Amino acid sequence: MCSTNAKCGINKVLGPEPEVLKKLDSLYAKLVASDSKSLLKKYLTKDLYEKLKNKKTGMGSTFLDVIQSGLENLDSGIGIYAPDVESYTLFKELFDPVIEDYHVGFKKTDKQPTKEWGDLNALGNLDPSGDYIISTRVRTGRSVDGYPFNPRMTEAQYRELEKSVSDTMSSLTGELKGTYYPLTGMDKTVQQQLIDDHFLFKEGDRFLQSANACRFWPTGRGIFLNEKKTFLVWANEEDHLRLISMQMGGDLGEVYRRLATAVDQIEKKVPFSRHERFGFLTFCLSNLGTAIRASVHIKVPKLSAQRAKLEEVAARYELQVRGTRGEHTDAEGGVYDISNKRRLGITEFQAVKILSDGITEIIKLEKSL
Repeated sequence: MCSTNAKCGINKVLGPEPEVLKKLDSLYAKLVASDSKSLLKKYLTKDLYEKLKNKKTGMGSTFLDVIQSGLENLDSGIGIYAPDVESYTLFKELFDPVIEDYHVGFKKTDKQPTKEWGDLNALGNLDPSGDYIISTRVRTGRSVDGYPFNPRMTEAQYRELEKSVSDTMSSLTGELKGTYYPLTGMDKTVQQQLIDDHFLFKEGDRFLQSANACRFWPTGRGIFLNEKKTFLVWANEEDHLRLISMQMGGDLGEVYRRLATAVDQIEKKVPFSRHERFGFLTFCLSNLGTAIRASVHIKVPKLSAQRAKLEEVAARYELQVRGTRGEHTDAEGGVYDISNKRRLGITEFQAVKILSDGITEIIKLEKSL
C-alpha cells in the first residue's frame, strides 16, 4: 500500500482540464483521419473515446496521458502507455483488447501465473564451442509499489525512489556487489566509459518523449553495475527498475541464475506493483507479465543468406529477430539479436526455455547448411 496519501494522489478527483480535452479532441481527429496501423487506432472507436476521455485516475492521470504518444506518433505499433497502476483498471476497455491482441495467445480468461524461476540448473550453455553465440542477456522490468509511472512522477518522487534503489543496491553481496552511479553530476570519464561499454541509457526516443516519460531528466536516473559488469540496474529509465544480467558467450543458465538471485534479493526490500491478471506492471504494456526479455547476439552467416529459413524457425518458437544493433537495424556480418516474444501468460522459466529451445534449433540448422 501507499505510505502517504500525497504519494498516491488520494484526493478529490475532478475530470481533466478543458485545455486537455481540447488537445485530446484535436489529436484524436487526426488519428481517425490517418492510416495509422497502431493498436490504439484499431481499438479506440468513437464511442469508446467519448466514454473514456473524461476519466482521470486518483494520481491525476488523464486519457491524454494514456494515448498521447500514439496520437502524436501515428507510426506507433501500440500507441498507449500506462501512466500509473490504476490506468490498467480505469481504462481497461481500451487496455484489455490491446493487451490481448499484442500478447498473442493470452485470452480473456487467462491470468499471469505467480513468479516461477523453475529449476535454476536446468538451463546450460547453448554454445559450449563458442562458435555462434557472441553474448547472452536476460532482463526484466519492475515498477515500485506506491509510485506512479514516469509521466506522473514529481521531481521529489524521482529523488526519493532513486535513494531507495541506491540504498537497496548497496546491500547486495557476492557477485552482485557493485556501485551505483547517478546520472546527475556523473563524472565525465565514468560517463564515457559506460557509453563505450554500451551500459548507459540515453534520454527516451520520440515515443517516450510524447508519453512524458522523460520529465526532470536526468534527476533520479542512474545505473548500478556489479564489479564484473555482468549485472546492472537502470533506475527510472522507461520503468522504475530495469534489471539486466549479461555476459559474453552462450551460458544462458548462468545469466538466468544471476538475474533470478538478484530479483529475489531486491524484492525483499523493494515492493513491486503486481496485477492479479497481468502480473508485474510496467509502463509499456508490451512488457507485462514476467517482463522477461531473454536474448542472444548470434552469428549465423549461412542462415543470414537464407533469411526465410531463420524467420521460419523463429516463428515456430515465437522468437523475435532483430538486426545487430536492435530493432530496425541490419544484421552486420550475419549477427542477429534474437529474443523471446512472449512475456505474458507464461512463467519466467518458460519464457527463457522458449529462447533456449529456439536457439538450439537455429544453431543445429546453421550447422547443417
